[in-house]
Amino acid sequence: MPIESQPVPEETEPKARRRFIQVILGSGIVASIVSFLYPALRYMIPPATGELGSDTVVASNTKELRPNAGKIFKFGSKPGLLIRLRDGSYRAFAATCTHLNCTVQYRSDLQRIWCACHNGMYDLNGRNVSGPPPRPLEEYAVYLRGEDIVVQRKKAG
Repeated sequence: MPIESQPVPEETEPKARRRFIQVILGSGIVASIVSFLYPALRYMIPPATGELGSDTVVASNTKELRPNAGKIFKFGSKPGLLIRLRDGSYRAFAATCTHLNCTVQYRSDLQRIWCACHNGMYDLNGRNVSGPPPRPLEEYAVYLRGEDIVVQRKKAG
């Protein structure tokens, strides 16, 4: 008597499971690669920064700054430093140290502009007086417009 061969049932369920696991693992690998590459690409291609359309900005309000005090304000994409002297007059400078571009601040106890990075000091005219800064700070012109304190880049020449 001949033995009849029966058709072998196709194993679709194990193949489907294997395919599902391959898709999950492949997606995880792709996600990992993207998560490593995205920050590197964002670092190499920084976002566009908007510069000021003019050389003038409202830095503060007259009621906001007391005598012998300073305030950091945004001047385009860089920081600026506004100082109200003891006599009530105002001075403004670029707030980036000329040594390594650290942000400077006003020290009311010393009545000096101070860079915390390497202990550089500037006087109230922006001239470097001690530490590693090689040149003075860029000085801005200060005007009062009502109660607003307006800071403007000085014209060259």
